[in-house]
Amino acid sequence: MDKNILVILPDGVGLKNFGFSNFVSLLDERKINVTFWNSTPFDLEKLNFNSINLSKEIPPKTDLLKRAKIDIELDCFSNKFNDDVYASYKFPSVPRGIKSQIKNKLFNYYKIKYKGKVNRIQDAIDSSIIKSDAYSTALKILQKEKPDLVFCTNQRASNAIAPILAAQSLNIPTACFIFSWDNLPKATKIIDTNFYFVWSDFMKKELVKYYPEIDVEQIKVVGTPQFEPHFQLQERDVEKFYTKYQICHETTYILFSGDDITTSPKDEEYLEAVCEAVTKLNVNSKLKLNVLFRPCPVDFSNRYDEVLNKYQSIITEIQPYWEKQGDSWNTISPTKEDAILLANTINVSSLVINLGSSMVFDAVCHNKPTAYMNFNPRGIDVKRWSVEKIYNFIHFQSMPNKDAVIWLNNKEEIADKILEGLNNSEKYVTNAKKWFEVINQQPADKASERIVIAINQILSDGVF
Repeated sequence: MDKNILVILPDGVGLKNFGFSNFVSLLDERKINVTFWNSTPFDLEKLNFNSINLSKEIPPKTDLLKRAKIDIELDCFSNKFNDDVYASYKFPSVPRGIKSQIKNKLFNYYKIKYKGKVNRIQDAIDSSIIKSDAYSTALKILQKEKPDLVFCTNQRASNAIAPILAAQSLNIPTACFIFSWDNLPKATKIIDTNFYFVWSDFMKKELVKYYPEIDVEQIKVVGTPQFEPHFQLQERDVEKFYTKYQICHETTYILFSGDDITTSPKDEEYLEAVCEAVTKLNVNSKLKLNVLFRPCPVDFSNRYDEVLNKYQSIITEIQPYWEKQGDSWNTISPTKEDAILLANTINVSSLVINLGSSMVFDAVCHNKPTAYMNFNPRGIDVKRWSVEKIYNFIHFQSMPNKDAVIWLNNKEEIADKILEGLNNSEKYVTNAKKWFEVINQQPADKASERIVIAINQILSDGVF
């Protein structure tokens, strides 16, 4: 008898991992039917997938409680593990206008009321949702669809709470995917499910470390589908890419991968420093170098324009194929074509440069080395932001060898370090692969298969 699952898609990351991968076709092979509970602007009917609309609406109180819970939990982590790094994950709000000021006062009130009481504030979050229209709607949908499993593709989305709680009230098993390598130390888990899908044994240990109430039997180590497109690149796609962007076989390409403005507030200075180094190398060496620039898909600023104009003779900008549905970052959705574009961009590059991004793992899928920016831009307020703060984040502790990347410690050494990366790429690729093995279950191209096997096991066992 066929099984049925509901897959919650709160955002574009879930869409990319589970809508654009071969996840559905692999479930079909096992006679497991999928309906997506979709909150993204993407029309899943284009892919011939069944879908139900998932409302983005949540009670305002829920959002404030969620924000307070994250801060409270980070404080608990700081005390428990005697490490101030957790405080650096907080994003202090800047009240603008009366409404914002009222929200901020309520947020601070909840922080004081529930200080050190993570379970109680989680109960308050759940209680606020159970009283909402979102919860009653979710109940009706579940009673109609009668799924054998509700699977959430994101552990941090507020609008996923109602479907998960409603499923649990109906005794339907639930699972969620921890979608990024840096999420657990940030206290972003706001839903409790019967099962958790993680990237690696490293992440499994993290999950138990931060949430000791979770039993190891509840955790499935599966990897992540986000790297699979790198292993599926077709020759015809490569040819189209070469033609569209006028890629020259005689040119060596350096990919500069942009960060969002919060992660790297003066990223344009890093791009300029790379362009200066490339210009210097083109004059002083026999190499013919060019820079491929891929901006962060959710960066809507014009901060790179001056650099792009200044160095237009050596820069090729490759805009991500994301679809913008509104003005904010969370209204922009990835496309299946962008996964191919990213794979092509790395494939033609000999070195990838960025600030502390997981792009190092994308690069190593193509046996390409990565260099990390490791100096503070001019005029930066180091009390608010610094590279030291970035690389002090918990997820960088998973790096088994510092030579997993090339460290660009100042502007003056970038040119020499680019040559180092080009001439000794094997050394850095070998070490990056060791890091990749720590952070993501291998082989990396089989994540969807492992996820489907784990789902099938949950459905077959019937125990949760």
